[in-house]
Amino acid sequence: MKKILFAASECVPFVKTGGLADVVGALPKEFDPSIWDVRVVLPDYTCIPPQYRDKFEYVTHFNLTCGPFIGDKYVGVMQYKLDGITYYFIDNLDYFECFYPYSETRRDMERFTFFDKAVLSMLPVIGFQPELIHCHDWQTGLIPVYLKTEFQGNPFFWGMKTIMTIHNLKFQGVWDVKTLQGLSGLPMNLFTPDKLEFNKAGNMLKGGLVYADYITTVSDSYAEEIQTPYYGEGLDGLLSARHYDMQGIINGIDYKMYDPATDKSIYKNYSAKDFRRNKKVNKTRLQEELGLTVDPKKYMIGLISRLTDQKGLDLVNYCIEGIADENTQLVVIGTGESQYENMFRHYAWKFPDRISANICYSEGLAHKLYAAADAFLMPSRFEPCGLTQLISFRYGTVPIVRETGGLKDTVTPFNEYEHKGDGFSFANYNGDELLNAVNYSKFVFFDKKTDWNHMVDRGMAKDYSWAHSKAKYEELYHYLIG
Repeated sequence: MKKILFAASECVPFVKTGGLADVVGALPKEFDPSIWDVRVVLPDYTCIPPQYRDKFEYVTHFNLTCGPFIGDKYVGVMQYKLDGITYYFIDNLDYFECFYPYSETRRDMERFTFFDKAVLSMLPVIGFQPELIHCHDWQTGLIPVYLKTEFQGNPFFWGMKTIMTIHNLKFQGVWDVKTLQGLSGLPMNLFTPDKLEFNKAGNMLKGGLVYADYITTVSDSYAEEIQTPYYGEGLDGLLSARHYDMQGIINGIDYKMYDPATDKSIYKNYSAKDFRRNKKVNKTRLQEELGLTVDPKKYMIGLISRLTDQKGLDLVNYCIEGIADENTQLVVIGTGESQYENMFRHYAWKFPDRISANICYSEGLAHKLYAAADAFLMPSRFEPCGLTQLISFRYGTVPIVRETGGLKDTVTPFNEYEHKGDGFSFANYNGDELLNAVNYSKFVFFDKKTDWNHMVDRGMAKDYSWAHSKAKYEELYHYLIG
């Protein structure tokens, strides 16, 4: 039995702010339990819904010393089993009593430094000895560092391997060296440019990338892109140096949760066989619900996103009146930076019959939009993987994307001469190119309906379930631990 521990700051269904939670929630369940013993460790946030948290079972507790800025702290270990997976929760009310899992950077670096050391310290106490710890994003960056330094004195940890997965390189956990050293208690000789020092500051993610046995990210193109200065966020040199120990593995989506044939959130179920007839029922019902002009012939574009610069919303702002013309409706769901929230509110006020701004996150409304929209817009500046386009394919909704990261790897641009492709794309980060791609999609939708329906067929036939990605992770785990 091969033992693997996933360490992360969030995981569906306990706590979710983004795609990281979906990955950590879905991937462990994919492995064959007769071969793999995969467990997950998370912080015990008080914002975890009571239907789960009230059932956590106490396992043990002990005290832990980090650096002088943290000192001696209580660590409780709770346990919960769900869908055959054992989850551990690191309990400390000073750090994890919260309404939302993250706060400002300095505070989060303290909380997750404590969490990282607690994860390793917990293992001998609970008697679980993983051969590999799979760490996700900067919040777990110090686990590989502690493992290869302070914990090497204990034979329990000898031979234990780590993988560091980058879900979004933009977030790294950076603060001044004195603070990170004081929080972690790591010796000053680790704070050098070849280890944890970064532009004269301390960097938790960099530590993980230097000390992990292997690095993965969530698409092949993103793995290439982050080795360049434009996408590398200052770590391109380190990532280039480690490119032999790095690969991209595309994320999957939960095919049970996202299935238009069985989805209870949508108005009318449909499948690849009958989408031509039943998908438009979802469109007209959503038009009614949102107060848009009710007309199945309108071209509906959906956008579900965090409303941030990364998502290319400055490009949308540049050409939104061209996108949402009199034959086109734009439905937005998301929250984020106030400039973009207000931008969409303004245009929804100006064009109430064709633009709907839902400044919220509602899982039910999101499912309705996947089922109702004809196309989905993702003009991202960068996109490590992206899940929205994968869900769109599942619901027979055609993605319009910028060719970056996982969007480039998963969406094949439509070619009207060869009758290939399942989406529309543009290459340069430019509002005119975005508008051209949208206008071309309108031309195909209105004037080449057979071609459009064949694109939908090809998209719905794609398989982005976890089965394919899981096989790649299994291969990698075998490579590292035999």
